[in-house]
Amino acid sequence: MMIVKDLDFDYKCSSPILKDIAFEARPSECLGILGNNGAGKSTLLKCLNRILSPQKGIVYIDDNSILDMSLNKVAQNMAFVAQRTQSSRLTVYDMVMLGRKPYIKWGAKTEDEGIVEAALDKLNLRDMAAKFVDELSGGEQQKVMIARALAQEPKVLLLDEPTSNLDLCNQYEVMRLIKQVCIDSEIAVIIVIHDLNLALRYCDKFVLLKDRQIYNYGDKSIITAKSIEHVYGIAVKIHTIDNVDVVIPQEKKVLEQDSFQDKKNLVNF
Repeated sequence: MMIVKDLDFDYKCSSPILKDIAFEARPSECLGILGNNGAGKSTLLKCLNRILSPQKGIVYIDDNSILDMSLNKVAQNMAFVAQRTQSSRLTVYDMVMLGRKPYIKWGAKTEDEGIVEAALDKLNLRDMAAKFVDELSGGEQQKVMIARALAQEPKVLLLDEPTSNLDLCNQYEVMRLIKQVCIDSEIAVIIVIHDLNLALRYCDKFVLLKDRQIYNYGDKSIITAKSIEHVYGIAVKIHTIDNVDVVIPQEKKVLEQDSFQDKKNLVNF
């Protein structure tokens, strides 16, 4: 389990980016980090695994502070999948094997090979193992990056907008796989995501960020029309369709402005 306490972060000569951040991420649960652009979501992920160093606060994994861990030990406990996949002439197999780097000293062992093959199987990538990563589609590349992260055998999986560059089908396929991996591997998943409907469908808990602080933290009950309007600045309605909550933005204000402009044009005409 990951516990985050009183985390603050700012870049030099800037106002605070994150202030008093505190939450928990439990095994087999998917935690969605939500908020508008500039809220500090991606920065938060990077503070959790020491890509960035917060000025204040502590991050624990199973009661062990990551500040007391070597970077190699951090990589054995946490895996990070960045927003953009880097093109590479590595094969899929070799790319996933890179996930074993925190454990390998002199060369890959039979155990490492077995873990890589298991990760390939979980993401349905076995048939692509010999292909080059830069020859794959965006959705396939994202699955490779998740497989590489799983090969690290982490207790916490961090994902920064894993569906941002994918088509509709691949968005749902990747999120379904992430959710399945979360449950099957009993790991905590923390995911920065913009699509509220994907978040509601696949996440168990949520952190709502507003003005660089936590506006609310909890289960689906905190995702209300009121909270979304406060955080994102847009009115919405939430309907349940086939037992799935769906967020529908309201364009009333925009429509009223259009109507006024139409009337103005008619008068000028």
